[in-house]
Amino acid sequence: MEILRIENLNFAYPNSDKKALDDISFSVNEGDFIVVCGRSGCGKTTLLKAIKREMTPHGAMDGRIVYNGVSLDKLDARTAAKDIGYVVQKPEGQIITDKVWHELAFGLESLGLSTPVIRRRVGEMANYFGIHHWFREDTKTLSGGQKQILNLASVMAMQPQILLLDEPTSQLDPIAASEFISTLYKLNRELGLTIIIVEHRLEEVFPIADKVMVMDESRISVFAPPRSVWRNLTCINKDHPMIEALPSAVRIYSKLDGHGAYEECPLTVKEGRQFINNNYDERTTEKPKQPAEKRNEVVLLKNVWFRYERDLPDILRGVSLKLFEGEIYCLLGGNGTGKTTTLNVASGLMKAYRGKVEIRGKAIQKYSKKELYRSNVALLPQDTQTVFLKSTVSEDYEEITKTLCYDKQKTKRVIDEISQKLNIGHLMAKHPYDLSGGEQQKCALGKMLLLQPKILMLDEPTKGLDPFTKNALISTLKELKGQGLTLFLVTHDVEFACKIADRCALFFDGEVISEDIPSLFFAENNFYTTAANRMARRRFPYSVTVEDVIEQCMSHKKEKAGI
Repeated sequence: MEILRIENLNFAYPNSDKKALDDISFSVNEGDFIVVCGRSGCGKTTLLKAIKREMTPHGAMDGRIVYNGVSLDKLDARTAAKDIGYVVQKPEGQIITDKVWHELAFGLESLGLSTPVIRRRVGEMANYFGIHHWFREDTKTLSGGQKQILNLASVMAMQPQILLLDEPTSQLDPIAASEFISTLYKLNRELGLTIIIVEHRLEEVFPIADKVMVMDESRISVFAPPRSVWRNLTCINKDHPMIEALPSAVRIYSKLDGHGAYEECPLTVKEGRQFINNNYDERTTEKPKQPAEKRNEVVLLKNVWFRYERDLPDILRGVSLKLFEGEIYCLLGGNGTGKTTTLNVASGLMKAYRGKVEIRGKAIQKYSKKELYRSNVALLPQDTQTVFLKSTVSEDYEEITKTLCYDKQKTKRVIDEISQKLNIGHLMAKHPYDLSGGEQQKCALGKMLLLQPKILMLDEPTKGLDPFTKNALISTLKELKGQGLTLFLVTHDVEFACKIADRCALFFDGEVISEDIPSLFFAENNFYTTAANRMARRRFPYSVTVEDVIEQCMSHKKEKAGI
């Protein structure tokens, strides 16, 4: 039974000569699980907001959206608010109240439901989602994963018929993200809830979808069951760029041509492992060697302790780590463990009450702010919007050059150099808040580079980025490393860390508990590792990226053929 139909939908933002949505038409049946993917800026979020009437952005729209046989613009306000739920990308952006229990009740109170009904629904949601353990906590104390679960539970308490989610796992660690997706799958299968989710992280959500929608340049290029997506993309273009965004099993299969193992490509880790095991014999793989330790120490934290207030528990409990000149160091761990706090202490934004923090061999408290932040350290925060203060990117950049006392000629030269390096010249005249997540990330990075730091610290730099923008970011950061910059990254993105890091570390219980090169660090993990490694570890235990696995398989194929 059809629950949603989109007919010839077009949308353009004000003062834009390009459509954000271009002749979009599709239908969704009741109980469908739909995954929407594509490059940043292709119209995914705009599409979701058009379906959620209260969130439809200002602009020119035509076409028709029909919910349960009724045009969306004809629905009464109560039905529109209750029946179509929406979970946003930033968990904290959706939370309104100060207490968990009140947040669960807020939407129900707005609907005017009776107190007994509200209490019953709140209790049901709290138990179903495991919230009863932190039911009376302040919302500000919750981890990112808890906040997103709370948002989902608050929406579900209103008993929606359709649930829309915009990159809900973008700020979650791998374990929290997996649990969140499992919860969505349970809601879909047990309650028959219709779900439409926009996601860049496709490993877990792709196989459970009924259909996958691939968007490109404001249009739908593919709308098909998951197993058909790869072949449909190759029919459009055998080297279609979206193939590189598909789950690891699909990418490995597509590069190796399948070898006749499956009529259809594998989707899951289990299927990918079967494909590799069926086609490649087990063999001894040499353990990677540790590179020689670099001696030029540029960041040192030794036995660092930190708490936000005197009466609160310690967040950092004896953190010790070293960064060497010209390396990329990635810190991983669960939400709320203290990774961002470590970054803030290392950058001098927060002061430890015990322990030693040194930058380039000098105690951090001996630096003036001007000396520390203009020539030594730059920190790009997780929320890149906080970096921008002006009406255009160009004005923001010029403001920085003024503080550095650059003349007009030098200002133009350095801004041109950075805009070319990051390919953001076409964004300079735009308002920072009008940019997509990937565009905003690049422009914020450019602003940090204007300060000419020797040490660049980045908090969740891939948050909300599509695979293409992510790969471009990897190239940029490696280039900066080649120029002598030291990079300290906090990330949940395991595959990103595998591709870019010289060393990876795991943060747990207020300290760094493990460090190693990526191939050794991830090879022995079950959860903090890549899907590619889970698939291939029985054959190629130290292969951690899709590219590693493909290389090993192709090499092995040659050996079997006697080449």
